[in-house]
Amino acid sequence: MGDTIGIVILAAGKGTRMKVETPKALVPALGRPLLDYVVDAALKFAHSSSLKAEVGVVIGHKKELLEEWWNSHENKSQLKLAIQKQQNGTADALKSCFNDLPHFWDYTYTLVACADTPMIQESEFIRLFEALKKDPTMVGVAGTFEAHNPTGYGRIVCSSKGFHIVEEKDATEDERQIREVNSGFYILKTSHVKEILGSITNNNKSGEFYLTDLFQDNFSVKAVKCPSEIPFLGINTMEQLAHVNGLLTERKLKKFFVDGVNILNPQSVHFDDEVEIGVGSVIYPGVTILGKTKIGKNTVIESGSFIKNSQIGDDVEILANSYLEEAEVHHDVTVGPMARLRPGTIVGSKSKIGNFVEVKKAKLAQGVKISHLSYVGDAEIGENSNIGCGFITCNYDGVNKHKTKIGSNTFVGSDVQAIAPIEIGNDAFVAAGSTITKNVPDGGFAIARTQQVTKEGAAKRFLKTKKT
Repeated sequence: MGDTIGIVILAAGKGTRMKVETPKALVPALGRPLLDYVVDAALKFAHSSSLKAEVGVVIGHKKELLEEWWNSHENKSQLKLAIQKQQNGTADALKSCFNDLPHFWDYTYTLVACADTPMIQESEFIRLFEALKKDPTMVGVAGTFEAHNPTGYGRIVCSSKGFHIVEEKDATEDERQIREVNSGFYILKTSHVKEILGSITNNNKSGEFYLTDLFQDNFSVKAVKCPSEIPFLGINTMEQLAHVNGLLTERKLKKFFVDGVNILNPQSVHFDDEVEIGVGSVIYPGVTILGKTKIGKNTVIESGSFIKNSQIGDDVEILANSYLEEAEVHHDVTVGPMARLRPGTIVGSKSKIGNFVEVKKAKLAQGVKISHLSYVGDAEIGENSNIGCGFITCNYDGVNKHKTKIGSNTFVGSDVQAIAPIEIGNDAFVAAGSTITKNVPDGGFAIARTQQVTKEGAAKRFLKTKKT
């Protein structure tokens, strides 16, 4: 059996300075909880290092929200939760993990990570692990970096025997001048943790149990200095969150550029972290793309468009100021300008959704055209049907929603209302200005207008003239 590792992520913090209602670990950065970034990086590291791994997330503040996060996580089978009942320091948090998940003692190694560091990547974990593996006598490594401003960080104090970590509150004035600081990321042999963790005291100015006490001059431990502080940037304020959002955006943009995406004005667009865009696609200024949106190849997204959790195929045009949410658009489709596709919309290939068209919970087959000023809700429309200007599916009776079904190769004229539930067949024709209340069979022609009455010379009775 190969080496194993228990990954412990400390996620019990409140985020007091951020003034948020959720636990700090669930605060979103580019649309994803901070915690997700750390989980992903740690699992990627374990996989690339051929380590059998399990993640223990230590929760506390508003634990029910983190339980909801866990229940819906795609890697739930590799995640376990442990509860820190009181905020008594990082060593107490790690002890809580082993108390609630005692099988974590069986792992060869223990990795400890902070939940509020979304810039972390697998490369930092690999750096620490390789340093630990080089010397069989080594029992632990701590990630460190040279801080531009070390205020708030634990300082790395070196001696002839080794090193130890001094928290800022306990540091002397000389120690506070040290620029090499503790990242809060550690990889240790679990046997060392088991030997020392229970003996850690809270004899310090904070009255907390410090995990840094696992690193002492007389222990065979090493400080592994990383070249940049960026991977370890923690989030404690909204200002820091904004800064890290900017860094994450830069990282995302670089990936898009490498993938062949043409973003015309990178400073004016916003992408969430899970957005995917295919080669050759063009993103105009002022576009927002959120959630798990996936955009295909050679697709154009024009200015002012807002896209959320949608799937868009190849060779699609999303014209200016269109809004798509939880929609599915197949290849060779034009949407907009100023169209709205609401949740549950599926637009078949080679279709056209024009300006001021709203579609909700509707399935449109290949080649459907709804060119302007229409509302299609709770509907199905067959292949190559053409819907005229001002068409409305009257799907709501004040209590319930009802469905409209229109077949293939059917023409619906302008200013038509379909009173659902209603079915219009294949190869049918509905005349302009009709209110359709009865089903129309295949090949049928439907017209529903009142008779026009014209009275000659009567207009003067209805025209109003301005009094002088």
